[in-house]
Amino acid sequence: MLAREAVGKSPALIIAAGGDGTFNEVINGIAGSAIPLAILPLGTTNVLAKELGIPETVEGSMDIAIKGMPRVVSLGKITLQQGFPKVRYFCTMLGIGFDAQTVFELNKTLKNISGKGAHIYSGIKVLSQFHPAELTFTIREKSYSGFSAIIGNGAKYGGHFRITPDARLTDPNLYICIFKGKKRLDIFRYVMGVLTKSHLRFKDVEYLMAQKIQVDGSAHVQVDGDYLGMTPAVIETASETVRLIYPGEGNPQAK
Repeated sequence: MLAREAVGKSPALIIAAGGDGTFNEVINGIAGSAIPLAILPLGTTNVLAKELGIPETVEGSMDIAIKGMPRVVSLGKITLQQGFPKVRYFCTMLGIGFDAQTVFELNKTLKNISGKGAHIYSGIKVLSQFHPAELTFTIREKSYSGFSAIIGNGAKYGGHFRITPDARLTDPNLYICIFKGKKRLDIFRYVMGVLTKSHLRFKDVEYLMAQKIQVDGSAHVQVDGDYLGMTPAVIETASETVRLIYPGEGNPQAK
């Protein structure tokens, strides 16, 4: 990995240009190091940039990269337990179930052409054939059942949507939103709930703070918008951190 090789050369700063998937790759290469990272958001949704208050223009983000101050940001970590263990850090969020299957079935050619439109098309396609297996989420020795979940290290999701509104990149805690319904009408209702900021009031949605989550059952997983693999898995707060450069007023809190 280029980022890991760069760390070995002890640069004063690493600048990553791309989308959230690119930033995830770089963060996985530099996690735990003291080398600051600046980002130039060139992706489809730029969730990390929105979370940090970084302008989504080359000029604006370069100005932050040069003038901004590095600040310590917490990370989440997932270990997939199917076959050979696979470990991955994530910065903003992780999805299990419906949204991860949407990413899994995403047409990359269509994404390059239409951007968010490809995600909407894939979501509709998955919804028409979604038959999830029940999952068990174990948190602080208590078990919860559900069919999909979003785990947030940050507040924002898919742009400016807030599924885990209390999550902060500077707070070493994760927030999990467990969706207990599996019917198509349930999924549609959850989407509308997120759009109207009312999903946390639903009786079949569980919202919890956690530092470690054991997920049992079989479902697709995505991290920071990129497909990763299948559960079972352990998700937890990482001891490793990164130093991200962002504007002073961009204290990563949901607005």
